[in-house]
Amino acid sequence: METLDDLSPQHAASISTEALRLMTDLSIPVIPSNFTVWFAYVLGRSPALRKTIDILCSNKRAFDKPLNRELYSTFLRSNSLLHAGQNINEELGVILRNVRHDLSGAIQANGVQSTGLKQVEATLHAKDSELALKQLSRELVLATERASSLEGKLAEASHELDKLRADLEQAEATSKTDALTGLANRRALESFLRSEQIRVMEQGESLSVFLIDVDHFKKFNDKYGHQIGDQVLRLVAQCIQQAIRDADFAARYGGEELICVLPGAPIATCKDVAERVRKRIADARLTKRATGEHVGQVTVSIGATEFIPGESYEALFERCDKALYQAKQAGRNCTMLL
Repeated sequence: METLDDLSPQHAASISTEALRLMTDLSIPVIPSNFTVWFAYVLGRSPALRKTIDILCSNKRAFDKPLNRELYSTFLRSNSLLHAGQNINEELGVILRNVRHDLSGAIQANGVQSTGLKQVEATLHAKDSELALKQLSRELVLATERASSLEGKLAEASHELDKLRADLEQAEATSKTDALTGLANRRALESFLRSEQIRVMEQGESLSVFLIDVDHFKKFNDKYGHQIGDQVLRLVAQCIQQAIRDADFAARYGGEELICVLPGAPIATCKDVAERVRKRIADARLTKRATGEHVGQVTVSIGATEFIPGESYEALFERCDKALYQAKQAGRNCTMLL
């Protein structure tokens, strides 16, 4: 497959010219990150990038600073998970090199062994067949020992590879999970939502989001301490997981705010799910673990909105946040749509 280094100067210049023309037509600032996006678009190596930009253009979406940054972040910026697993990958490389060395040694040993067996074969045709049989016995013992040694090394390497693979999977899962609530963290949320935005635009489906904020959360912390505050967040997270659908995605957005992404759901469905979550939380009872004392009712305010094809990640959350503010202004413990 042709790489970027394979591009001729003429081809690269042609792509650059077309990228700059499109950026000028769309009033996109010519900075390195923006130019990289549009060079990649014209080059055509990323079908997902081309599809997304084509949809944005067909919807007459303005390529403002947040959208330009989002395109670069989604399609061209290096995935930091690769850096998180770099040490493990290096260890995998060492193991594989060792296995390769062992195999090379085994091949050489087999070559020597083959020569020895050929010598035995020649001796078999000689008069001293007893000597030949003894030599053959020794050669077969050596071959068996070498084969067993190689088998043991390969089994040990396979075990190490399985362990490192499990460690890598665990590291990846940990990097996407909020330690307190067990929900996805903000980083995992952004990755999931960006991919869902692209998917629903391609397939013409709905996508809704609702943002949850714990009412009077500071009072819980001030009156009972941060441990109870943490217990409140865990209770809310548990109620969310019990109330949302299997296809939905829940994450801790930050502080006492949690968020749910509902793929394939129009705003009416989103409201039903949000209300189910809100009522379950309001009906739950929170008690001090040490004394069993009832702490008080926990309620949440929720702001919900539906994704508009072509809008940026930031714009979607801004509308969610405005709806949440309206819920707070309306007296809390309710769901507002925007």
